[in-house]
Amino acid sequence: MSEALKTSETESVDTVAADEPTTKAVAGESLADEVVKALKTVYDPEIPADVYELGLVYRIDISDEGVVEIDMTLTAPGCPVAGEMPIWVKNAVSTVPGVSDVKVNLVFDPPWDQSRMSDEARVTLDMF
Repeated sequence: MSEALKTSETESVDTVAADEPTTKAVAGESLADEVVKALKTVYDPEIPADVYELGLVYRIDISDEGVVEIDMTLTAPGCPVAGEMPIWVKNAVSTVPGVSDVKVNLVFDPPWDQSRMSDEARVTLDMF
């Protein structure tokens, strides 16, 4: 059976809050951690911060078979790399040992805004 990881103390995996990505780790916390590490290698080319810290990743699900499904958004619907960024995310996560397949869904609801960025991204972008 799956082990659910929480991204905040009040959020369960079954209730997806747009403020924090949820991670359902079936193979254990280490696989989920490795997926997040892989996501942190993908940078928005216009902003010197990774997609995870920017808050562009809304949901991460990992099945028993190692299939990873990610819901993510872009900083703007007209982003010039809209067609490429999901491929970058898929390629990065595909390199994680234990991942058998990756599906990236590009979503725009809820829309991204700066409040979704982590403190790390805010420091990087000098936005405090």
